[in-house]
Amino acid sequence: MARKRANGEGTIRKRADGSWEARYCVDGKRHSVYGRTQAEVRKKLTEVSVTIDHGDYREDSGLTLGQWLNMWHRDYLGNVKLGTADTYEMQIRVHIVPALGDVKLSALRTPMIQRLYNRKREEGLSPKSIKNIHGCLHKALDVAVKIGYLSKNPSDNCILPRIEQAEIHPLDTPELSKLLAFLKGHEHEALIVTAIFTGLRSGELLGLTWDCVDFENGLIRVTKQLAQPRKKGEVFRFATPKNSKPRTIAPAPTVFQVLKKHKQNQEAQREAMGPAWDDGGFPGLVFTHPDGSHLSQPTAWKILHKILVAAGIDAHRFHDLRHTYVVSSIRAGDDVKTIQQNAGHFHTGSLRTRHRHHAEGKREPHGKVHRRVVKR
Repeated sequence: MARKRANGEGTIRKRADGSWEARYCVDGKRHSVYGRTQAEVRKKLTEVSVTIDHGDYREDSGLTLGQWLNMWHRDYLGNVKLGTADTYEMQIRVHIVPALGDVKLSALRTPMIQRLYNRKREEGLSPKSIKNIHGCLHKALDVAVKIGYLSKNPSDNCILPRIEQAEIHPLDTPELSKLLAFLKGHEHEALIVTAIFTGLRSGELLGLTWDCVDFENGLIRVTKQLAQPRKKGEVFRFATPKNSKPRTIAPAPTVFQVLKKHKQNQEAQREAMGPAWDDGGFPGLVFTHPDGSHLSQPTAWKILHKILVAAGIDAHRFHDLRHTYVVSSIRAGDDVKTIQQNAGHFHTGSLRTRHRHHAEGKREPHGKVHRRVVKR
């Protein structure tokens, strides 16, 4: 009686064209590997047998990495934000597919991926950008493992370049005093003051609507941001805040005083514009152009730059206003947890290490920038 062939056990034969073939069975299904020499196919057969013995065997899906990434992006990103999916698409199209797209998914190995990361570093890509590429590829390969296309994730053991924490540049106390004095009565006073005394990100500021400003109770609800188009054909849209976590904050009364005056001015502008007032599909925005249309992040940056130049203050990024809020809060004696929640910042350690040395030994003359945080 013929013995049933065990999983991975195979036979080797020479084919008519001079190449060699090793045949083996897995769970009753026949498979083959090919090579130019008997030694080559014997080695491949041994590798298959070891893989089967370890329980790591996966039937080849036949897909290239590029094909799998397209499938993953199309079918497996239903739980991520649109902006995140767009970012993954860019990583795939610009960085991963040109280098590794033609490699069979089953043949992808850690050294191939490591060489990609090393080459990107040599081309001048930042460590943060390489980390983003890795994050996209690693997530896609994790799904391939879960559905049985791979036995393990070949990107698991890649070494990423170290990310150096960027130096922050908040406004110092003299600059802050000078800026606040200059802003009195300025057309963009409300935008800049709200940024300084709430710590809102620029997208959150530009997406803030009047229904989220509670004058009676002194609260601001941060429920959305105005998202910039990421590629041709896209338009501005409301999106959830970063980390998808809405929050409610209670800024100092000064903020609401400025916002009340700003609202009166905006209503006067709207009345003067009449039918020409156009919110562009974003009704109720707090910060707009005089015709009611929304601002963009580059526009907000330009507004700040012009103000700083006119006030005789060194250049700062718009994001530096957020750092200014954190440093001012620390100087005012607010606890880190409260600052963290108000700013929508979910890494307390970085708040301590990146901002504390800017605040140590310096008392904030403007008082606390907020009263409390209100959890939703």
